[in-house]
Amino acid sequence: MNSRISEIQRQFNRSANSYDAHAHVQRIMSDQLASSFIGMKKKDIRDRQSILEIGCGTGTLTEILLKEWPSASITALDIAPAMITLAQQRVQSSAAKITGTNTMDRLRFLNADVEVWAPNAPKASFDLIVSNACFQWLSNPRQTLGQLRRLLRAGGLLIFTTFGPDTFCELHKAFDEVYRAEGMEPQRHGLTFRTPAEWNSLLAESGFSSIQNERAIRIEKYASARDFLLSVKGMGASTSEAVAREGLSSRRLFASMYKEYEAKFSVPGGVAASYDLLFIQVSVDS
Repeated sequence: MNSRISEIQRQFNRSANSYDAHAHVQRIMSDQLASSFIGMKKKDIRDRQSILEIGCGTGTLTEILLKEWPSASITALDIAPAMITLAQQRVQSSAAKITGTNTMDRLRFLNADVEVWAPNAPKASFDLIVSNACFQWLSNPRQTLGQLRRLLRAGGLLIFTTFGPDTFCELHKAFDEVYRAEGMEPQRHGLTFRTPAEWNSLLAESGFSSIQNERAIRIEKYASARDFLLSVKGMGASTSEAVAREGLSSRRLFASMYKEYEAKFSVPGGVAASYDLLFIQVSVDS
């Protein structure tokens, strides 16, 4: 496991117990996926008998999959063992409420990095692959999407949500202003997110067809810029591409950023933070 993946795993293990308290937007994205499942089932008479969930986290979507496909075999994969532990606890506590036989027998949790696991998984082994708020973490999305295409059977679907490039735009603008005021080239504090067009290109190159996507900007409110970053950290999503700069301490950088953020992006009762939400559905030709 390379250092980047190890760091991502460490962050999500550390934040597992606080994740649900902060992941309001991710729950909204999960609900959108669930709505698509319900709509798809009404139009598609095929029973999705084998399902792969990538990045199951604390099991919010896993629980929905078990309910919506009561006879399907489900593999729920996550890189963080602590997340899987919470997901297991969630689905076990609700298993008695879910109709269908052998609810837990048909669910397998797998602690793995999908980019390492997928190349060795059997070809054409799934009818549906789903993922909520995970694909922004992929190191090599072109290669991984190709492997997911290989794992899907004819007529199979890949449905996922991720974040677009305008996510946290207020934060990046505030940092940029601080760097420029110091006479420095701005750096990216956080992930760089792909555009819908970039995802469309990657998916087409990987052999997927009938590419559909939706995009929405959601504005969340936080008490302060500091509280916003603490919430991001509480979700395990505080990875940064920036490196330390000589002449500008981390303490001064963040203090100036907080001041700039709150000067430019205050709203009644706090500050605004944008989430650029992408919903993408593609298929494999029958």
